[in-house]
Amino acid sequence: MTFSGSLRSATISLCALFAGGLLWATAPRANADEPKPKPENTINVQLGERVVPQKFSPAPKFWIADAIDRSGNAQPMLVMRERGGVFLDKPPTTTVKEAIEQSLKAANLLAADAGSADLVVRIYLFHFGLASGSGMDFFGKVEFTMVVKNPKTGESQEVKAAGTSIANGAFRKKTMQKNVQENIEAALHDAIRNFLRGTQLKEAVAALWKGPDGTAVPGEAAKPQGK
Repeated sequence: MTFSGSLRSATISLCALFAGGLLWATAPRANADEPKPKPENTINVQLGERVVPQKFSPAPKFWIADAIDRSGNAQPMLVMRERGGVFLDKPPTTTVKEAIEQSLKAANLLAADAGSADLVVRIYLFHFGLASGSGMDFFGKVEFTMVVKNPKTGESQEVKAAGTSIANGAFRKKTMQKNVQENIEAALHDAIRNFLRGTQLKEAVAALWKGPDGTAVPGEAAKPQGK
C-alpha cells in the first residue's frame, strides 16, 4: 500500500471512530432527557360529577363494547413532555369508557351485558389531553366518535363529540400538574356531556331503536345544567 493510501485509510478510521464516539456520548443524554412516569408526575383523570343524559321515553339500554385509540399518538399516557413530564395513570380509552359507563349507569341506561343491550356503542378516541395553547395556558381537548349500533338489525350511526377547556398555567410543578389534571377533566366532562345530551345521539336513537312496541322512540333533550 502506498503512503497516500495508508493516510487515506487512517483518516477514514479516525472519522468513523469520532462519529461512533459522538453517538455514544449523545445517546445517554437523549435517554436521560426522556421523561419517565413516576408517582410524583402521574395524574388520575376522572369524570367527577356524572353527566345526566337526555331523556328517552321509553329508554333504551346501552352497552359500551370497547374503546379504540385512533389518535396516532405513540405515547398516549404522556400528556406533557416539558418540566419532567406529566403522565396519566391509565390509558385514555379506559378513562373515556369508564366515564360514559358511570353516567349511563347513574341514569339507569346501562345494560347488564351485551346480550341484553338495545344499542351497542363502540368508541373511537381521536384526542385526549393537551392541545396547542397560547403562552402559559393549558388547552385541554377530548375528541371521539361513537358508533351506535342496533345488534338486532345491524344498522348503525356515528355520533361525534368533542370537549375543550382552558386553564391558566403555573410556575410551580405541583400547581402545574393540578391545573393540567383539572383542565383535562373539564374537557372530558364537556365531551361526554355533548355526546349524552346532544342532538346527534337523539337522532341516532330515534333512527336505530323502535322501542318494545316497534314504534319510533323520540328523544327529549334535557334542560342544560347550570355550571
